[in-house]
Amino acid sequence: MDRLKAMQAFVRIVEANSYTKAAETLDLPRAALTATINKLEAFLGTRLLQRTTRRLSLTPDGADYFRKCLEILQAVEDAEGTFRGQNTSKPRGKLRVELPGAVGRHVVMPHIAGFCRDYPDIDLVVSLSERVRDLTEEGLDCSLRVGELQDSAMIGRRLGNMGFLTCASPGYLAAHGTPMTLDHLRAHRGVMHFSGRTGRPFDWDFMRGGSVVIVEMRGAIAVTDPDAYISCALQDMGLIQAARYQVRQHLASGALVEVLADTLPTPMPMSLVYPQGRMASPRLSVFASWLAAVVREDPDLQV
Repeated sequence: MDRLKAMQAFVRIVEANSYTKAAETLDLPRAALTATINKLEAFLGTRLLQRTTRRLSLTPDGADYFRKCLEILQAVEDAEGTFRGQNTSKPRGKLRVELPGAVGRHVVMPHIAGFCRDYPDIDLVVSLSERVRDLTEEGLDCSLRVGELQDSAMIGRRLGNMGFLTCASPGYLAAHGTPMTLDHLRAHRGVMHFSGRTGRPFDWDFMRGGSVVIVEMRGAIAVTDPDAYISCALQDMGLIQAARYQVRQHLASGALVEVLADTLPTPMPMSLVYPQGRMASPRLSVFASWLAAVVREDPDLQV
C-alpha cells in the first residue's frame, strides 16, 4: 500500500463527504477507493470513518488522523515545491475559490488578471454563486462570505464591511415622492430581494440612534439575483437597498438617486472562510492577502 496516496485518498473523502465525489475528483473507481481505505484502516488498526446510508462521519481516531494527514501532505508539497520547476519561490498548485456572484463580477474579477500574472504557477478555479455551499463537500479551498458567519467549523478572516444605501430612480421618485423619514416608507413600494438559500426576503434595516430599526416594505416583485434587483430599480419599480459598490456608477450618472442618506442601512461584514488547517497552504495564503488588498482599496467595502 502506498501510504501517501492512501492519505490523499482519505483526505479527499473527508473533504467531499462522499466516496463517489472523491472518486470522481481523483479519477479512480469507487471500489478502488473503498479498498484503499479498508487497507489503511487495517494497517492502522483502527476505524477512521463511520459509514451510514446518508453520510460519512469521522471517528475520534479518524479526526486526529485527518489533522495529521493535512499537516503531512502540506509538508510533502512544500518540500517538493522547493525542487520542482525553475521559479521555486512561487506558490504552485490548484486553488479552488468560491465568490458571491455580484461581488465576484464587480469587485474581484476585474482585478483577477493581476493575481494570475503575479502567481502563474497557481491554477485558479473560481466558482461564482449566490448559494452558500459546503466547502469540504464541494472540495473548495476558500469562500468569500458576506454577512455574519454561521458555520463554526470554518475559520473566518475578516476583510471588510460592505456599505449599503437606499435609492430609487428619478422616475419613481417623480411619481411617488421622495421619502424623508422612515415613516414615509409606508407609502412607498420596494423591490424585494430574497435569499435563494432561505427563501426569505432580506430585511430592510436602518441604523438610527445607535440601534437597528427594521421596516416592513411591500412590493410587486421579488428577485434573488442582485443585478436583477438593481435592474428593477432602474425601471422605476420601487426603492431598493443595495450595496454601494453595485450602484455607484448609476448614482454618478443620475440613473439612481440616494434617499434617506442620514439613516443608512447596517453594513455587512465580509470574510474569507476556509477549513481548518488550509491557511498553511502557500497558495491560499497569498490569495487571501491579495483579496484583502483588493477589498481594502475599495472605500465602499471599508465602511
